[in-house]
Amino acid sequence: MKKTVLVLLLCVLAACNNEKKEKDPVGGNDVVIKKDAILTSDILTAEQQQKLTPKEILDRLQKGNQDFIADRLTVRNNTERVRQASLGQFPKAVILSCLDSRVPVEDVFHSGLGNLFVARVAGNIVNEDILGSLEFGTRVSGAKVIVVLGHEYCGAIKSAIDGVELGNITALLNKIKPPLATAKANFKGETTSSNPAFIEAVCDENVFYAIQQIRTKSPILADMEKKGELLIVGAVYDMKTGKVEYLKEK
Repeated sequence: MKKTVLVLLLCVLAACNNEKKEKDPVGGNDVVIKKDAILTSDILTAEQQQKLTPKEILDRLQKGNQDFIADRLTVRNNTERVRQASLGQFPKAVILSCLDSRVPVEDVFHSGLGNLFVARVAGNIVNEDILGSLEFGTRVSGAKVIVVLGHEYCGAIKSAIDGVELGNITALLNKIKPPLATAKANFKGETTSSNPAFIEAVCDENVFYAIQQIRTKSPILADMEKKGELLIVGAVYDMKTGKVEYLKEK
């Protein structure tokens, strides 16, 4: 009898854990939250990856970010998932992010092992190695979305504005000079690193510039995008709210 009651109790708890009502972080209405495997963190199969469209993947990245904002993160990386991931990988997207430790990319999109390729480099700049990584993640491994993800209070952006020169950092910051020049030409106000609004303007221009570099320097990625096989989008991570804001291209 006790064993039967225990089993029933465990079943009820499992059901409650799988579905619950919460406030939508965007609309504020009560919504039923279900742990959708493909929406968040379960490891994709090759068949699931192939069926997803670029638009569906982008929608799911946005849904995952809403989970992050609302603190609806679930346990995603355990020993079972590690074993599953060892058999192969079929990620849905590639995120080109800054090196900054305050931008936990997988958590930001509520994603786990085997779901995202993440390329991290200070200032989310583009070079030959990054392009090769993006091509590998998409053309070779099947991801269908590239997100260039900048963020607020970026140290690389501030250093570029200040004209910092130090070892190999100098060459890296040189890659931010073109978008910095564009931002200076269009910005009305103080163009120094002490002006948060100017840092934000440079951050946005740097994301747009990275997208331009991807398209002009990688015929493979440009062709995939032209055929509708790939989405290349830019976004900025808000340090205060955790929200990923997607940028509209000019």
